[in-house]
Amino acid sequence: MDRTPHYQLFIDGTRCEGAGGQVMSSQNPASGADWATFACAAPEDVDRAIAAARRSLGDPAWRDLSQTARGKLLHRLADLIEAHAEILGRIETTDSGKLLAETASQSAYVADYYRYYAGLADKIEGAVLPIDKPDMHVFTRREPIGVVVAIVPWNAQMFLTATKLGPALAAGCSVVLKASEVAPAPMLEFARLIEEAGFPPGVVSVLTGDAPNCAIPLTRHADVDRIAFTGGPETARHVVRNSAENFAVTTLELGGKSPILVFEDADLDGAANGLIAGNFGASGQSCVAGSRGLVHRSILAPLMALIEEKMAGVTVGDPLESGTQIGPLCTAAQVDRITQTLAAAKGQGATIRFGGAALERPGNFMAPTLVECAGPDTETLKVEMFGPVMSLLPFDTEDEAIALANDTPFGLGSGVFTQNVARAHRVSARLKAGICWVNTYRAVSPIAPFGGYGQSGYGREAGIEAIHDYTRTKTTWISTSDQPMANPFVMR
Repeated sequence: MDRTPHYQLFIDGTRCEGAGGQVMSSQNPASGADWATFACAAPEDVDRAIAAARRSLGDPAWRDLSQTARGKLLHRLADLIEAHAEILGRIETTDSGKLLAETASQSAYVADYYRYYAGLADKIEGAVLPIDKPDMHVFTRREPIGVVVAIVPWNAQMFLTATKLGPALAAGCSVVLKASEVAPAPMLEFARLIEEAGFPPGVVSVLTGDAPNCAIPLTRHADVDRIAFTGGPETARHVVRNSAENFAVTTLELGGKSPILVFEDADLDGAANGLIAGNFGASGQSCVAGSRGLVHRSILAPLMALIEEKMAGVTVGDPLESGTQIGPLCTAAQVDRITQTLAAAKGQGATIRFGGAALERPGNFMAPTLVECAGPDTETLKVEMFGPVMSLLPFDTEDEAIALANDTPFGLGSGVFTQNVARAHRVSARLKAGICWVNTYRAVSPIAPFGGYGQSGYGREAGIEAIHDYTRTKTTWISTSDQPMANPFVMR
């Protein structure tokens, strides 16, 4: 009997195959073998999902639900996510190669994002305006923006879904969630929890599929009001061009090449741990990976020695095993890209201090790698590799460190390690990045906004302000005069 899992699309409250009959296989990155199949959306499925979302906005079951009741639905979804965190984590680990310890704990933690927005659902307020005209009562209200297309990549699916779906549902929108065609199984499984939580049919649909049949029809669709996209800059350019067809409000979170600055007064052990977390957490497959380590020249040698010592004890292996600290990369293409980038860096004079090669074993395994760069143009400092590669470059002055940090078209994350509080404030204020961590790295919270500068995108996710991005402001004017409206052709 065939025991290979098969995942269906979730459209208008029903699980189904794609209209075009397209089915794709998903590979287990730890073995390279197919482990599951999933249905892929056709343009007809996109039309059906968006039509259901539009219909649900006018359905009394969703339209007339009080803001407090919407919050209760989100609380119920959060409880279900928390209860199924281990199952969701195990599916995500098998599908993407991320450590089970990370996927399960991340799934459990994102429940707090839904709880946060559940609490904000009935805090979406308008205002009475102190208008400058007599006999007028003028007020504003925030209304749901409408049909939302939320597009998430494979590398942090539960988290990146929560930062979009949470505020969208709290605001009263309906959402078509598009999972990556690379490792989409956890999102298609997540659809079961949406159904179980009790959201009316059509409020949330979950699709996956390739660009021509799914992503392009979604982002170009005339009935889409809002697009929330996380992914790479090249795909984002297509999304922005497509949104010209519908004028959908669009936000982009696009990753980058985040710098971590380590000053001479930093605690070396803390800085080493920060660099390791920033580069090897999630096996380096993180949009905020601190892949440009800028270290004061006076401490570069001892810091590298400490990092090498810590790396020597790292266990690379099966991501489902509790003792594994670095798992496989999601795709074989990532291993190839890293290998080519390291070869280019060595040709530029860089020194591979640790690792530097793919592991000779089944699956997409790359050895954790430490690169001592010869200069700021070293290839590993320029290319977003999405893998466990740490690159270190020395600096001599604070101004030089800031200039090196800002010498990039990206600007998502950044880190500063120093024991000088004045320097921490001074430097963090000058870094061109949407996030700055001081003496820590990769910390997140539903309360803290998340987003980038430059080619790292625009708009913010998480925090209070994000919920307003899923609303439109309506202004209502009411005359309070007992007299009828004056003849507009009689000027006074």
